[in-house]
Amino acid sequence: GSARRQRQTTRRARTGGRVWSWTGDHIHQDCSGRLCRLRDRRRGAWRHCVFILPSTSLDPHPTTLTDHSRGRSSYTQGPSAMSSDLLRPSTPPGMPPASAGREQSRLSFGVVCSSNINRSMEAHVVLSNAGLTVESYGTGTQVRLPGKSAMEPRIFKFGTPYAEMYASLAATPEDRAFFVHNGVLHLCKRGAAVKLAPQRWQDTSTSTVQEHDVVIAFEERIYDAVIEDLQMREPTEDFKAIHVICLDTKDNPHEAQLQGKVALELCWILEQTQDLDSEAPELIEQFQEQQMTHTQIKVLHQMCYL
Repeated sequence: GSARRQRQTTRRARTGGRVWSWTGDHIHQDCSGRLCRLRDRRRGAWRHCVFILPSTSLDPHPTTLTDHSRGRSSYTQGPSAMSSDLLRPSTPPGMPPASAGREQSRLSFGVVCSSNINRSMEAHVVLSNAGLTVESYGTGTQVRLPGKSAMEPRIFKFGTPYAEMYASLAATPEDRAFFVHNGVLHLCKRGAAVKLAPQRWQDTSTSTVQEHDVVIAFEERIYDAVIEDLQMREPTEDFKAIHVICLDTKDNPHEAQLQGKVALELCWILEQTQDLDSEAPELIEQFQEQQMTHTQIKVLHQMCYL
């Protein structure tokens, strides 16, 4: 029965106070040692899944999801929100590679795409699950989501909560079925599990932008927009270097997932530097040469000062 299926899908081992959970081909780690298994109310509709929760206390009826790695509430669930399945995604696993010399994030990373819902949010989840300090942004004028035709995109303002987008897209059974099929509802649900709403890079304060050591843009025009914005801002007294990197990525969930792993690999390389400003150019060039051996990837790099 249920207990047998649970034994088949979840194996747990305690090593040094940490809990490891195997789900399919992925390995997850949770320092708090709390696991939660979710099942859809419709019998057989979902496989038995294991989720790693960041908190040490598990409320069966949560009203707030908190990102404990950042120490602040990231999403408040109202009575008509998307039920208890709004959990922070636990895959892909975010363990540092064996070559990583530090366990805790030393650098601050910004990840940027157009609407802060697909490419940058995928990277946000992957880097954050790996224990890196990260925030995600978009550079567009509005959040544009694929609609029922190319001429009918669904458009929202930056700052509109992901949960509100989800409710709007699932307003009717027909709309819900369509946006489930094209994957947009999944993107909104993932976003709501990580933070409140999409953030626009150009509207972010200079003090917040200056906290980032590295900013990764997932398209060349977005890379150009980030650099242009940094050059237009009033320089600060610190005049700090910010490394802007482009990992050109097609705007679809599959490519975003692939490049999210590439971004994580690059970020771990940069985390190991002793002097980021002097070492980064050579490391990024070497990284591109390695990536080009098995995939065509365009990597651009420029240092800006703010």
